[in-house]
Amino acid sequence: MPTPTHIAWSPAGGVRALDQTLLPHEERWLDLDTLDAVAEAIRVLRVRGAPLIGVVAAMGVAGEARRTGGGAGPQGLEAVRRACAVLGATRPTAVNLHWALARMLRRAEAAAAAGEDLAGALRAEAQAIWDEDAAMCRRIGELGAPLIPAGATVCTICNAGALATGGIGTALAPIYLRHERGEALHVLVPETRPLLQGSRLTAWELGRAGIPCTLIGDGMIASRFRQGDVAGAFVGADRIARNGDFANKIGTYALALAARAHGVPLYVLAPTSTIDPATPDGAAIPIEERAADEVAGFGGRRSAPAGVRVWNPAFDVTPAELVTAIVTDRGVVPPGQLARVMD
Repeated sequence: MPTPTHIAWSPAGGVRALDQTLLPHEERWLDLDTLDAVAEAIRVLRVRGAPLIGVVAAMGVAGEARRTGGGAGPQGLEAVRRACAVLGATRPTAVNLHWALARMLRRAEAAAAAGEDLAGALRAEAQAIWDEDAAMCRRIGELGAPLIPAGATVCTICNAGALATGGIGTALAPIYLRHERGEALHVLVPETRPLLQGSRLTAWELGRAGIPCTLIGDGMIASRFRQGDVAGAFVGADRIARNGDFANKIGTYALALAARAHGVPLYVLAPTSTIDPATPDGAAIPIEERAADEVAGFGGRRSAPAGVRVWNPAFDVTPAELVTAIVTDRGVVPPGQLARVMD
């Protein structure tokens, strides 16, 4: 089966999105036709994944330009600036969000200066961002596919598949391409606490595609690596620093340490827009902290005692020395050679 469809333009010119907080039990589509609705969907993870957040934010800016009249005057441009500020405040770690918003604002300023129709220009720019992301995913898959031995078992974490992007995914892209070619392979899927993006999302989309996978608890990763049957770990990234350190879903650092201890190569797969030249190293990456109730319970049911302290970073930083290679749409490079694929 093909990868799932999860975003579209709404009839009103906004964003139509599959609510990922309800998966795998319910497939509910939402029409995000106001700026607040788009911001809320990004903030509470109805749409998530660094590349997809960028695409949806760009679509949200285009929708806001249409709702506010979309002319070329200063009022339309101010509405775009306000939309970019609101959406930019939703998630601090994923650099793709800010990259996409900066691109939309530049296009808006150029359109205003040229007297173009602002709404039309921004709709086209958002669609271009989406189309480019899909193409980048495909290219990442093509470059990463040779890294998977025939018939191999590989491991991932969180969800860096189709649900996280505008295409076939980043970390899962090589897996999808090998599967398209009729090659057998197997994917280990850690559940990825606290929000279970592995068990709820990755296992769901791999199952729909007919790709065999096995769900494991996060604490089982090292024991499984020790068995010696895992050929590689393929993970996404929300921000890659200039030195090759990267931020990804919490638990990635522990996976990387276990991979190094057991001789399992670790590959980071992300579009070049995820590389942030302005961030020198992992220590400079802002890490989002989320609500305590995500850890203290799940699905509306509390599992922890009342009053217990909770620390809930959404991401962790993995140092470059634990990375075998970074796979981007422009090439496969060791983390210390990112300059070769950067602008």
